Amino acid sequence: MNAVLQGHTASDSLIADKVNQRTAEPLLQVQGVSLEYRTPERVVRATHQVSFEIDPADRFVLLGPSGCGKSTLLKAVAGFIQPSEGQIRLAGVQIKEPGPDRIVVFQEFDQLPPWKTVIQNVIFPLVASRTLKRREAEERARYYLDKVGLSAFADAYPHTLSGGMKARVAIARALAMQPKILLMDEPFAALDALTRRKMQEELLALWDEVRFTLLFVTHSIEEALVVGNRILLLSPHPGRVRAEINSHQYDLNSLGGVGFQTAAQRIHRLLFDEAGTEPTDRELSFQDVRIAY
Repeated sequence: MNAVLQGHTASDSLIADKVNQRTAEPLLQVQGVSLEYRTPERVVRATHQVSFEIDPADRFVLLGPSGCGKSTLLKAVAGFIQPSEGQIRLAGVQIKEPGPDRIVVFQEFDQLPPWKTVIQNVIFPLVASRTLKRREAEERARYYLDKVGLSAFADAYPHTLSGGMKARVAIARALAMQPKILLMDEPFAALDALTRRKMQEELLALWDEVRFTLLFVTHSIEEALVVGNRILLLSPHPGRVRAEINSHQYDLNSLGGVGFQTAAQRIHRLLFDEAGTEPTDRELSFQDVRIAY
């Protein structure tokens, strides 16, 4: 059960936004989902009865320590893993297998076939899935390559690109499919700090223009605050919902600020329950914090 932390309420505008959003069904519903995998010795529970909802155009972040099951949850939303308990619904339809309405951008960008040029990499899933004919696929591919600033590299091969450029190709390829929800599994983790920040900036600028729905996995508190407008905190293994917070007030310009750093420290305490007790009103200043009991 999720309960609003007493003493902390959302601003009037935030409440109005949430009321307006709730007049329609959530785009994604994860209901009491437990996920398990087998090892030679035993069955391991990755997540335990996790529930959350994502509205259209949300930038929803799954945040937690290594081994909490956040990537496993993303794979379940993608349809690669079936829950042992609970269900996942997209636009009201239960997810039972992968589909073009959910596109995943993984951490590794060497998934780009090296024998295909940049534009061929973006065109390929559009044609292979029979989403578009080749001419229309090329037009759409060029449109999204322009959005990520790679029009000049359309005919380049992946081995000639930097890590950040490969990341942009992967994002363009995913968005070209125009999925109902874009799934990103620690997509910038392998990049150096400067490139990572640049990619976060470009992702937010692209979202501001296109307003796609995003489910983003990270173990970085700072990245979660920057990228997400909502953050679900998962406990250490097995992953359970620890809390959900709104983080729309933070962006890249917040980095280094006292409020941002204080928020990051408080999220750390929520994640790891360092105090050994529930957070008090005096300790928290988030708008609309929801604690899971």
